[in-house]
Amino acid sequence: MKNNTRVFRLVLTAFFLAILLLFSFVPFLGFIPLGPINATTMHIPVIIASIILGPKVGGFLGGCFGLISMIRSTIIVTPMSFVFSPFIAPIGAEHGSPLALLVAFVPRILIGIVPYFVFRGLSRFLKEKYQPVTLFLAGLIGGLTNTILVMNAIYFFFQKEYASIIGKAGNAVYLAINTIILTQGIPEAIVAGIATATVASVLLKFTKRTGL
Repeated sequence: MKNNTRVFRLVLTAFFLAILLLFSFVPFLGFIPLGPINATTMHIPVIIASIILGPKVGGFLGGCFGLISMIRSTIIVTPMSFVFSPFIAPIGAEHGSPLALLVAFVPRILIGIVPYFVFRGLSRFLKEKYQPVTLFLAGLIGGLTNTILVMNAIYFFFQKEYASIIGKAGNAVYLAINTIILTQGIPEAIVAGIATATVASVLLKFTKRTGL
């Protein structure tokens, strides 16, 4: 049984990693251009994996998401590439910043950790019949974790550079950050919540039925 469980986890981990790679290679699937920052669906398989396979695997896949984001920003250069890649310099600068690694990796790793504990925590207080609600909330919070942390990291680490790109200054910069969180981050989080409630519920039933 232990061997079956180990094999199942490896197969499922590989499956989620394959989805991440598919999303990253297919145009407008994993990264969707909507202004200075791309919208994304890459966080969805990470969130689901976190709930099904636990925070270690979720954190690993979140790190893979961060690595994909860094590589993509290095190869496909845009005015905002410097935010996610230390190899790309901001406009007017000679070198990139290692702080880009924090933006690329830390929020994405946390995407694979936070939903697990949200789901487990809510499951302690809500009955099993409310599982779709707990899954939705875990997915929603996982999605918000990505957008809120990424956008705030951009503000604190690259405020001047970001301000020059969007043509704003002072308090207007943080207002622009919050606007992206509201207009882009919330829809992303809702989609993540719906996808998590739909897919994770099926996978949880399967693992419970098979004893894996």
